[in-house]
Amino acid sequence: MAKTLIDELRWRGLLFDQTEGAEAHLAEEKVTAYIGFDPTSDSLHVGSLLPIMALVHLQRYGHTPIGLVGGATGMIGDPSGKSKERNLLDEATLRKNVAGIRSLLAKFLDFNASANPAKLVNNYDWFGPLSFISVLRDIGKHFPMSTMLNKESVKRRVSAGGISYTEFSYMILQAYDFLHLFREEGCTLQMGGSDQWGNITAGSELVRRAADGKVHGVVMPLVTNSSGEKFGKTVDGAVWLSAEKTSPYKFYQFWLNQSDDNALQYIKFFTLITEEEYQALKAKHLAEPHLREAQKYLAGDVTARVHGCEALARVEKSTAALFGGDITELSAQEIEEVFQEAPSGQLSQAEAQEAGLLDAMVTVGMTKSKGEARRLIQGGGVSVNGQKQDNPQVRLNELNAIDDRLFVLRKGSKKYFLLRLV
Repeated sequence: MAKTLIDELRWRGLLFDQTEGAEAHLAEEKVTAYIGFDPTSDSLHVGSLLPIMALVHLQRYGHTPIGLVGGATGMIGDPSGKSKERNLLDEATLRKNVAGIRSLLAKFLDFNASANPAKLVNNYDWFGPLSFISVLRDIGKHFPMSTMLNKESVKRRVSAGGISYTEFSYMILQAYDFLHLFREEGCTLQMGGSDQWGNITAGSELVRRAADGKVHGVVMPLVTNSSGEKFGKTVDGAVWLSAEKTSPYKFYQFWLNQSDDNALQYIKFFTLITEEEYQALKAKHLAEPHLREAQKYLAGDVTARVHGCEALARVEKSTAALFGGDITELSAQEIEEVFQEAPSGQLSQAEAQEAGLLDAMVTVGMTKSKGEARRLIQGGGVSVNGQKQDNPQVRLNELNAIDDRLFVLRKGSKKYFLLRLV
């Protein structure tokens, strides 16, 4: 018996719940399905990768995926999982954010497939022309107040101090998305995270009431790390899919630094590995976990998918040079990417001719004084461009700057600083 989309989601651990009849619906016919993306930024973060991969699997099984960018609902804000109302976005910011999300989704979905090309829609296109009276008369009448007030996210906000009518109305707007796509695109399935179950069932009910239609919902688990924290958040903030917000090197390192358990789970979530390939990789990893085969596979696959094979080659080269290789094999540009968040300082070319290593260490903030710098060198705790330094009197012009403009200073084994010659 051929594997279905639900079978695929199930073995990968991506199936949390589904409405009655959804599995049969997907097995019996080719369907059109959608997932919504919130345009609060001009990039998506790695927390959005799970729904994106759900659309990827959907298309691979012959169904038609729709990515819905919430240009209208993004002005309102979903109260689900929120403890307070967020700031509303203006139209110019939303247009910029929608354009950024469009370009990211194009890396994953085939918009030119011959049989089932992916589609991208913006709900502002149909909400923009609607009048307030039309919303109340044609949509709002299908929503009993008791149902809306009993929604968990609404009850939570009310008990915590209140919720505005603006956010309270979000359920109506998102449900109308489902109705509109059902009418205009023949869309019969909505997918999303498990926190969207209430919104999805509200949309299904609206389609039944307003159009006498039958539609379905499938939700995926919310991804957390081994500590139970929300996936994609680090001490430095969110990990973004845009190279402008998170460098390919930092993106790669995020995946490479996952624990064994997380890496094995995330391979199923975020790559297209087959079940047979996964079992072989898992066995290999468990036999020699110190080789970190799972982490390397995960980091390589996801980085190539998001940033391209050339970017992956660069970050793998940088990683090898940084951890045991020769850092001077890297260009200044590659080093800038790796250490874009490292403390740094600069000297003019003329100043560098007169400066010593002690001056450089103070300039980049490695030490507060030359005396402290001298003691650190004498203690064997300083390297420049991968070479340990033991002479406090060494001059910068005696050391070779990378591309004649950059020095990488290291304090101990992990603390890096950059000195730029300008």
